[in-house]
Amino acid sequence: MKPAPFAYAKARSLDHAIELLARDDARILAGGQSLIATLNMRLSRPAVLVDINGLDGLDKISRANGQLRIGALVRHVKAENSTEIARSAPLIALAMPHIGHPAIRNRGTVGGSIAFADPAAELPACLLALGGEVEIAGPQGRRIVHADEFFKGLFETALMPHDVLASIRLPAATAATRVGFAEFARRHGDYAMVGLAACARAEGDTLSDVRLVYFGVGSVPVRVRNAERSLERSDVEGALSALRTDLHPTEDLQASAAVKAHLAAVLLRRVARQLASPRSADVAA
Repeated sequence: MKPAPFAYAKARSLDHAIELLARDDARILAGGQSLIATLNMRLSRPAVLVDINGLDGLDKISRANGQLRIGALVRHVKAENSTEIARSAPLIALAMPHIGHPAIRNRGTVGGSIAFADPAAELPACLLALGGEVEIAGPQGRRIVHADEFFKGLFETALMPHDVLASIRLPAATAATRVGFAEFARRHGDYAMVGLAACARAEGDTLSDVRLVYFGVGSVPVRVRNAERSLERSDVEGALSALRTDLHPTEDLQASAAVKAHLAAVLLRRVARQLASPRSADVAA
């Protein structure tokens, strides 16, 4: 199918983009990997597309004051090949090869993935697992929203209609950082049936500040807090038991709720081993 008619506007600056978004039914065009598909199927019918590609500073990766900043327009392929991300956000480095296929990663953007908030996508779960923040520019200026408050529901976030996601900010990894990532997909590059992103801090032979975030199991990325506390006590079996009360997967076209629950337990065992291994912090050392 072809998209419904729409106008096109090229933003000259971030402020100009916000001004253009004040028009009725305007949508942002960045990587377009989700938007173009919904346009062609006429699931989206915006009156105007606001092209933010090329805006100065939104395609940069930088580290300062113990924090990694990834601009919204950073392409997946740039993030995948970034030595700074590998060093400062090894969980992101682990997740990147699982995102779509090379053609998708060549155009798709980090900010687009976070803003679209597909519950089966890798990066929203990683952002939540890392305790990151989202920098948002809007008509009233800039604000920071913590990942725990950013994802509101199915494809719903804290972004308002006239807002632009400017960057994500992540605590930079240290030698004590441990990360884990695993997912089940029918084919490599497909959306995950179930996935798990995790981060923790090693204190001797134990873990603290464990964050376990599942994706592909509900309308938003899901933290399993009781399982987290069990892993902090080095109790993997307890974490698996807690998972049965923490996690209630929703059935979809890919798998039943029972299959997803089984896969979630398998992933927890795998990721627990990753978190226990000092090798998971090699890229951060």
